Amino acid sequence: MTKTELLKTTTDKFNSFFGTAHTHAAYAPGRVEVLGNHTDYNEGYVLSAAINMGICFLIAPSTDRTCRLVAGDLMQEVSFDMDAVVRDPQTMWGNYVKGVFAKLRPHIASDKGWNGLFFSTIPMGAGLSSSAALEISAALAICGVYGMTRPPMELALIGQAAEHEYVGTKCGVMDQISSLFGKAGHLVRSDFRTLTVSTSPMGSDFCFLVVGTNAKHALVDGAYNERRQSCERAAAYFAAVLDHPVKALRDVSMDEWLQHKDRMPTLEAKRSAHVIGENERVLAGAEALQQGDISHFGFLMFESHHSSIVNFENSCPELDFIVDQARRIPGILGARLSGGGFGGSAVLLVHPRDVEVVAHALSGPYRKQFGHACTVHTIIPSDGAHLMTE
Repeated sequence: MTKTELLKTTTDKFNSFFGTAHTHAAYAPGRVEVLGNHTDYNEGYVLSAAINMGICFLIAPSTDRTCRLVAGDLMQEVSFDMDAVVRDPQTMWGNYVKGVFAKLRPHIASDKGWNGLFFSTIPMGAGLSSSAALEISAALAICGVYGMTRPPMELALIGQAAEHEYVGTKCGVMDQISSLFGKAGHLVRSDFRTLTVSTSPMGSDFCFLVVGTNAKHALVDGAYNERRQSCERAAAYFAAVLDHPVKALRDVSMDEWLQHKDRMPTLEAKRSAHVIGENERVLAGAEALQQGDISHFGFLMFESHHSSIVNFENSCPELDFIVDQARRIPGILGARLSGGGFGGSAVLLVHPRDVEVVAHALSGPYRKQFGHACTVHTIIPSDGAHLMTE
């Protein structure tokens, strides 16, 4: 579905539900993480992309203080007073928008609420961050209906805060940044210490496949927390032994890691090797793109996944199978897990002409190995979030 078709579909749903037209429309894409795994909370670097799938959020002012929010796929509604925004565990999807509105409320002078409806083309469960797309599309639409503008990075942090406080997910801000700062044909390079963003061109000769494992593994939250704590302990170790300030693993080089790895606890040594290596791979990947060396970029993706297996241990048999198959299939230039790991999706770098052949070559062996299908989506680096016009 194109963005024009998405807008029309969402408009029809809005008109049908509310019996009136919307006044403002916003669009925000999902994202894919391409290099830089678990580096965001270590104040490091990530290369990501806004994708060619997203959420359209339509809004109009209401006649009273009530805010009415409708999920267009379910055609279900939640409503709340604009000054009584309370988290509701029964309708978690509504909490993403409630959190965003609560953070924007101090900037709103009006005493009128709004009617809003959103609809998505992002496949659920594919690890493409529909949650951030919802937060950012809602933020832009709410700003539009109240005649406000807020800096993009502020909106990204509002989305993150909404997820922390109203959903209970202690996410980084990579997803929201990617959705806001995406650029067609480019990757987004984020520096999570300075919160500065730049873009690196990929061109139109390459795209990504996101291959969903459809695998669910237990203890993911605990595993995530363990990795984060191990990284913090490793950073504290380096802060104590190196002769320069170390605030996070971003401040440690691989040479320094090699000098000290045998004196560290094994777990902290492994976890820190992954993060330090990932930061170096992001910087090398951005340089490779600048030089037009897409082969080396793909090599770095494979190296990233290998580190996820041996150092960070956040992969799983399904992801490893996909990446192992990818190494053997002509036309795939690179592959790695994307996102937190422990399941979810792998991202593959391919030529657009090879998409169908690659998808077919992966799907059959995967089903034979695991007894269920994987999902394959073509991902094109795309423009970031924006207000829409008819």
